[in-house]
Amino acid sequence: AKLFLDHKTLYYDVDPFLFYVMCEYDERGFHPAGFYSKEKFSDVGYNLACILTFPCYQRKGYGRFLISFSYELSKKEFKVGSPEKPLSDLGYAAYRSYWAYEVLKVLDVCEESELSIMDISKQTSIMADDISGVLQQIGLLKYVHGQYVICMPKDVIQEQLVKFTPKYPRSVVDPEKLHWAPLMTDYKGKDKFSIAAQISGRGSGSSEREREGRAPRGGGYG
Repeated sequence: AKLFLDHKTLYYDVDPFLFYVMCEYDERGFHPAGFYSKEKFSDVGYNLACILTFPCYQRKGYGRFLISFSYELSKKEFKVGSPEKPLSDLGYAAYRSYWAYEVLKVLDVCEESELSIMDISKQTSIMADDISGVLQQIGLLKYVHGQYVICMPKDVIQEQLVKFTPKYPRSVVDPEKLHWAPLMTDYKGKDKFSIAAQISGRGSGSSEREREGRAPRGGGYG
């Protein structure tokens, strides 16, 4: 990645990382098109450390595919996750689009009387901080009577869904075709980013805003 991304730090010890390589396949065999890496154990819940699509394979939706793949893995692991910070401008734009689309999909089909940011996090494996941030940016998180409330007008959700829908069908990961096995290690520590920990502790790193953000049924405020 250092060959193409100047801001990346170069590490020689790659043992703490897992690498996921994406390839195109044709009659001549497999051709690496991009990859992402993640730490085997992250104290801050990162599910992606470095992501790269090789220049000759860009503009095909592969970056979005790798982002989606990282979250599908988090779902298999029953964890919430987030990319390593800080993000570059291009990286943030790509993640913002993915986060917005996934959150909007949940809101669009929601039939519950109430929906919190933590509920969305459990369904998408996106960290609550990222959800609350993107909701605020697209205008669906309002501060009403001393608490944050998710606004759910259907016309706005449908309009935003069209805006953030992936341009390339190949950007979407089919979870039914994802074969995963847990990493076998001697690590015995408690994982505070597991979905179970998020439910029991209401999120080790969740803020008051994240816990209070709820959506009333039938449209919301604003």
